[in-house]
Amino acid sequence: MPAPDPRADLALLLDAARAAADLALGYFGQSPQVWDKPGEAGPVTEADFAVDTMLRDRLTAARPNYGWLSEETPDTDARLSRDTIFIVDPIDGTRGFIAGGRDWGHALAVAHAGQITAAVVLMPKMDKCYTAARGHGATLNDRAIAASPRTAPEGGTILARRTLMDAAHWPGGAPAMETTQRSPMAYRLATLAEGRFDAAFTPMPIWDWDLAAGMLLLEESGHVATDQHGAALSFNRPHPRAPGILAANPALHAELLARRG
Repeated sequence: MPAPDPRADLALLLDAARAAADLALGYFGQSPQVWDKPGEAGPVTEADFAVDTMLRDRLTAARPNYGWLSEETPDTDARLSRDTIFIVDPIDGTRGFIAGGRDWGHALAVAHAGQITAAVVLMPKMDKCYTAARGHGATLNDRAIAASPRTAPEGGTILARRTLMDAAHWPGGAPAMETTQRSPMAYRLATLAEGRFDAAFTPMPIWDWDLAAGMLLLEESGHVATDQHGAALSFNRPHPRAPGILAANPALHAELLARRG
């Protein structure tokens, strides 16, 4: 299968994300039915399932040769035979959605040959739409975004839990950076992509649907994004979970990676 056109796929994802927002907003604030996922994996609502079904039907009808990976669809090996797949989190930030907050949205991506080629993170209650197509940059509400220019960690900001800045995580010396958190993960990485923060770090495993869209936003805005050890990240593997993330502009990423030992 030839490589997909990132811009054509981005247009498809953007239309689907807007449809997802329209559907989700019909449930928002209406006390949707909620279930707890097995294994303390968090809550899921009828809105998550409705959005997942709509996106799966819409996107796979438009690209029948693409595989499918979504947080709310049982995973199968079928996607592993496809060069190109959709990676979707129907509602990223379900807890915020249930609580009636603003911090929830839709994260949609296309991966080809293990790399993300098109991505959308749409935050309906914030009026923010982040987009990226490989080789064509990243935007927030149609305006180009870029990485923070900070080259040294001191005085910078890092998207990480405060406990992750303990010396045990940084054998080469913990960076003197202010920690802050944003949730959900896709939005967290999007705020880094737009230069509001200087770096992001977690050693915790991250599901592909939480990471995929934000990954391309980071790369296309000038960041280096790797796993916690500095290895390249790849998508559409048998177990769709990355071993953490370390992301920043190239100079700062190199400095932080060196401190990781």
